[in-house]
Amino acid sequence: MVNVALIPKLKERGWNVCYIGSHHGIERELIAQQNDVPYFPISTGKLRRYFDWNNFKDPFKVMKGTWEAYRLIKREKPDVVFSKGGFVSVPVIIGAWLNGVPAIIHESDMTPGLANKLAMPFATKVCVTFPETLQHVNKEKGIYVGAAVRDELKQGDADKGRTYCQFTNDKPVLLVMGGSLGSKRINDALRANLQTLLADFQIVHICGKGNVDAQLANQKGYKQFEYVHDELPHLLAMADIVLSRAGSNSIFEFLTLKKPMLLIPLSKGASRGDQILNARSFEKAGYAKVLMEEELTNNSLHYAIYTLYQNKDKYIHRMQQSEATDALNKLLMLIEEAINK
Repeated sequence: MVNVALIPKLKERGWNVCYIGSHHGIERELIAQQNDVPYFPISTGKLRRYFDWNNFKDPFKVMKGTWEAYRLIKREKPDVVFSKGGFVSVPVIIGAWLNGVPAIIHESDMTPGLANKLAMPFATKVCVTFPETLQHVNKEKGIYVGAAVRDELKQGDADKGRTYCQFTNDKPVLLVMGGSLGSKRINDALRANLQTLLADFQIVHICGKGNVDAQLANQKGYKQFEYVHDELPHLLAMADIVLSRAGSNSIFEFLTLKKPMLLIPLSKGASRGDQILNARSFEKAGYAKVLMEEELTNNSLHYAIYTLYQNKDKYIHRMQQSEATDALNKLLMLIEEAINK
């Protein structure tokens, strides 16, 4: 999403933009919606912190991807490479380094992910979203920029959102998001509480690819989508409260839009714990209520949603006191500075 936010700004300033990504990742679909941005897929291997037989063959995929990225960068001759992280970025940053091209990394979470840890030695600058992240980064490379939020998210129209979902003004709206691939735990718990919640809320549910429940297609007051793009600003504008995972990009978008949030971070069993740190940081600041996945039950979810809504004004007040950063312009400045050194 940071890349999606940056690309229009770069093009406004006269930059030509190319994108290197994976063959089958969701970024390919997102970048296809950007005009005049060629997409170059490369081989990638997932970087795992746990035992898996694929760990023995994926290093060869990374080596292949590094060679492909090296050749692409040598051919396209970019002035600078900007990387948002993720396992596809490691071959690209190394390929840039081998070509002598400056590379800027952006780390969204409070602690750097494995991909960014591997790529950092080859990067020129490492931009961070949380000030606390600087302690994990080479002090000569690290720079705090804050959260980069897409401008179009701020242009949402609540009436358009209600029209799109066939909602009314009679009940508050709960927006549920489980990440780009959805969350089975959240989906199941929400649907188990659906009839009770619908007595007091209208619910728009972005449930992830393949997770739409056909049996609920005609349920009044409940709209489900695999994924939304152009409509998301309008859905966010009409939402009174949000239930979400705790990915950094999403929670800072909610903060910018002053949406009280119930965060259910990925457990350590399914991640490196970055979402837990993100969620606890927002909870401490008074921006969010946190429900740990290990504590997620039908009853605990019901209680947490109603408690969040009853205290929504308190959360909005704390979010209004947050210090906004102009992260996009900071990133643009760093990108332009990189080619002048």
